[in-house]
Amino acid sequence: MTATDAAAAMAAATTQSRRRDLGTASARSLLLTVLGEFVYPRGSHFWTSTLLNALGTLHIEEKSARQAISRASSEGLIDSARSGRRVRWSLTPAGEELLRGGSARIYSFLANEHEWDGQWLLVSVAVPESQRKLRHRLRTQLTWLGMGSPSPGLWVIPAAEKADEVSTVLASLGLRKSAFVWSGTWLDIGEREDLIAAAWDLDAVAEKYAEFLHAFEPTDGLPPADAFAAQVHLVQAWRRFPFLDPDLPASLLPSNWNGQEAADIFRSCHATWHEAAQTAWDQWEDEGARG
Repeated sequence: MTATDAAAAMAAATTQSRRRDLGTASARSLLLTVLGEFVYPRGSHFWTSTLLNALGTLHIEEKSARQAISRASSEGLIDSARSGRRVRWSLTPAGEELLRGGSARIYSFLANEHEWDGQWLLVSVAVPESQRKLRHRLRTQLTWLGMGSPSPGLWVIPAAEKADEVSTVLASLGLRKSAFVWSGTWLDIGEREDLIAAAWDLDAVAEKYAEFLHAFEPTDGLPPADAFAAQVHLVQAWRRFPFLDPDLPASLLPSNWNGQEAADIFRSCHATWHEAAQTAWDQWEDEGARG
């Protein structure tokens, strides 16, 4: 190996390490990402050996991979059918629904700049400290909608059109009757920047975007297995941002905001690796079909 080849191999290994560190996840989480990327879009069946090869490429040991598959089955996300001594899997309706929602959020996130009409949505809802599970569910679901909480019991978002989604969340948690919801424009009393800083930790989100940008670049010509691993780590790392980033209008963001740059890199990398990654999956499926 020449010095140039050695340097290239070391650089590739360093990049892969950054991706794994950034996207460190459980076998189950990686399994769901794989299903969302390579099974759900095809609407097809898959062999156990295909998943074992796929997760093995992601450095998941076979025992952990089989446990993740078994757990997904027990949760009703995938279903099995015997083919001789082998097992063929397919997504259940519940699994398809889960992956449909996740895929839509991942690929639509920061896809287009949105206009803002200046309207804010505010929600006041108090949940007793004794109902911690309910408080956690409320926080999780409102955060997923992009809302921030500048003070206890108060949630805000510069998107009045999300009132119906908020109403659905409150109704599902049995909190609709105890909540107060209203919309309106910002009055020039107090500092808007202070509200934003109290509701959302944008500095922390910007740091996560910087880590993402450091870990990924659209490297062309990767072998199929490497492209598969790169794409899964890419999606695994990106899928957290719809939960972390409230996707505020540009006029409310810092001038040096790096979210859109990260979104562009995500789409560029995905497009670069997609075909080779799909080839890897096809090869593992062919091996599984041959037994």
